[in-house]
Amino acid sequence: MQKPVDKKPGVHTYMAQWPIYSLGWSVRRDKKSRLAVGSFLEDYSNKVEVVHFNQETLDFSADSRLVFDHPYAPTKLMFFPSEGDMNPDIIATSGDYLRLWEIHDDRIELKALLNGNKSEFNSAITSFDWTELDPRRIATCSVDTTCTIWDVEREAVDSQLVAHDKEVYDISWGGIGIFASVSGDGSARIFDLRNKERSTIIYENPIPDSPLLRLEWNKGDPKLIATVGMDSNKVVILDIRFPTTPILELKKHKTSVNAVSWAPGGGRHLCSVGDDSRALIWDLASHAFRLDATVEVDPIMWYASTAEINQTRWSPVDLDWIAIAFSNKLQVLKV
Repeated sequence: MQKPVDKKPGVHTYMAQWPIYSLGWSVRRDKKSRLAVGSFLEDYSNKVEVVHFNQETLDFSADSRLVFDHPYAPTKLMFFPSEGDMNPDIIATSGDYLRLWEIHDDRIELKALLNGNKSEFNSAITSFDWTELDPRRIATCSVDTTCTIWDVEREAVDSQLVAHDKEVYDISWGGIGIFASVSGDGSARIFDLRNKERSTIIYENPIPDSPLLRLEWNKGDPKLIATVGMDSNKVVILDIRFPTTPILELKKHKTSVNAVSWAPGGGRHLCSVGDDSRALIWDLASHAFRLDATVEVDPIMWYASTAEINQTRWSPVDLDWIAIAFSNKLQVLKV
């Protein structure tokens, strides 16, 4: 069991052996306080570690057998997205390929390596999404301008489409067969797998030739999408019923925003983190229907860390806990 570090009320820290970039929460009801963290090393050999957070003792525990090697730094980590404890205990990672790993009590084993490349050249997977709405499917996006839908059970490509004019940086499910993506071409687009030839542009970065890097659909209120541009201190909130026009712009970060995460359930709370070393928590409930991005919105809560925050994930099963990653630290915040 790791000794407490940087003890503050409501802040609980785990120190990894390497810088952390990616993180994910377990969804299983029997292991909901479990997290995975991925390293960010400039070597081929990187690491993923599974740790447990005890909500009663407020301590972390780790098991050296639940660490595995990962080629290149994983761009994203997600556990099997269902609370059912009869489902397979799997973690998915993205990097050079999409990989599925099976978690046992004393080891983690590679279950599948999914390669959607149609040529001998490999195109890095920048992100993916996996949702309880349809746990059989994983949606990935790539620098080769494509989005790929994987059938996890068959370990095969379900469909693949050219989604953008440039690299695709993030992807998020919004419903069964419906997803959104953002790209180096500066657009956010919605796709419906029932009609793969068409997409709807719901937002374009007003800064010319500037990519959109992050996007997350609010699973609890699927009218709402959050997106972030490159080197931008703003989180743009979109309502899909009003394409192209943001309903809100959250502008209280002092420097670039690196990640966003919606609260679980039907709420309209959002956490954003950035290079200003701050995690800001927003309540959008009273603003969600104002078509006026000039409205100034203040966060309801904020937290300052000691370094640029790379990543945040709200616990998908517990509204009270948010995880953030910076430097070699994983912190769990009670909100």
